[in-house]
Amino acid sequence: MTAGPAPWTVRALPVVLGAAAVAGAVYVYGHSPYDPSQLLPRCPVQWATGLSCPGCGGTRMAYSLLHGDLAGAARANAALLAVLPVVALGYGHWLTTATLRGRRYRVPVGKRGSAAIIAIAALWTVLRNVLG
Repeated sequence: MTAGPAPWTVRALPVVLGAAAVAGAVYVYGHSPYDPSQLLPRCPVQWATGLSCPGCGGTRMAYSLLHGDLAGAARANAALLAVLPVVALGYGHWLTTATLRGRRYRVPVGKRGSAAIIAIAALWTVLRNVLG
């Protein structure tokens, strides 16, 4: 859903975030999260509570994907891996809408969609902490 023309800052945001994602991917490609001597961030939720959040394993998943290890990516965070194509399509739509067409973009999720996303994330959190 689009609404009105966007200022240059809104038009540049998808490009800036995409460039940051590429820079992050380049860094992660060369620095294994499986090696404890690497300078990579630790999940603050896991650090504080000892529990895995829905995003825990995302860096390991990205590293495995970047190195062509789909099974390793699924072991690191299967739910995040399953959502990745949807996120990529959404990013592509946002990029074309905001940057190329100069229109504001609002994610068409709504209240029910937001509730479903929160419920799925909570279920994934419980499952991965109970099942190990």
